[in-house]
Amino acid sequence: MKAIVFDQHGGPEVLQYRDVPTPVIAANEVLVRVRACALNHLDLWVRRGLPGIKFQFPHIPGSDIAGEVAEVGNLVSDVKVGECVMLAPGLSCGHCQACAAGADNRCRKYTLFGYLADGGCAEYVKSPAANIIPIPSTMKFEAAAIPVVFLTAWHMLITRAQLQPGEQVLVLAAGSGVGSVAIQIAKLTGARVIATASTDAKLAKARELGADEVINHSQKDILEEVKRLTGKRGVDVVVEHVGEATWAKSILCLAQNGRLVTCGATTGFDGKFDLRYLYSRNLSLLGSFMGSRSELYTVLKLVIDGKLRPIIDRVLPLAECAKAHELLEKREQFGKIVLKV
Repeated sequence: MKAIVFDQHGGPEVLQYRDVPTPVIAANEVLVRVRACALNHLDLWVRRGLPGIKFQFPHIPGSDIAGEVAEVGNLVSDVKVGECVMLAPGLSCGHCQACAAGADNRCRKYTLFGYLADGGCAEYVKSPAANIIPIPSTMKFEAAAIPVVFLTAWHMLITRAQLQPGEQVLVLAAGSGVGSVAIQIAKLTGARVIATASTDAKLAKARELGADEVINHSQKDILEEVKRLTGKRGVDVVVEHVGEATWAKSILCLAQNGRLVTCGATTGFDGKFDLRYLYSRNLSLLGSFMGSRSELYTVLKLVIDGKLRPIIDRVLPLAECAKAHELLEKREQFGKIVLKV
């Protein structure tokens, strides 16, 4: 089969489009013919390499996968060949206390397709049967743009931050996958949304998604604008995934009893702030990592019902994966880049 493969860490140039063996499935696994695979910032980290993480080479990236079932293992009875499916991106042991409680993202063995297991930037991918989620046959590309960012944003805002109607939310980087979804979820919840982006074109799209106020962070100071837009009160929730570049001011943007929820750090991991501000204002800092499989079913239903929608910037051929990585690194996209397989 054809796949995107890299044998060493580095820039986009290490990504090769070449022939590799088609995966062989076990009795409890399913072989999926991939039709679409969307990219995430995680793909950039995996390609570059992460401190303390050892990857097996050659490696196939890609966590957001949609396609059709090509083959099922002998022990699989609830998945049929030919079904249109997307894959829950998280891989867990399935039998520990966290998995049994429906919180598979807290499993100590949790990983993702395209991270410590081969992913979907290929013609075929093998998957545990438990990760197979049926989808309507009309939404292959849209389905590929759902799993990681919808699961992440939902877990951040609803499960961790417990966003309430009428609260005010600051969504950083509206043009990112998480940002474009967080705006929608916050509006669906009944919150007032302030969104940031680096260009007026991206801010216009953020307004289309429901943002009530927007801030061009390349021209204006986010903290000063939040103070102005909230009458110096601050926001109840900050959706933080930028990291070092915004961390200190994100905390200062919070109102009394506010919650900052973070799922990543795309600009760096070294976040500093004045601890006195944390305890004197009764603030909460919340980490959020992916989400449970049951949450993914929840957001998928909201997408099918038309209450949330995947935002796709463009669809490129699988062979142009390196170009897609370059676009992500330059932050030139709004929403998701999807590779057509």
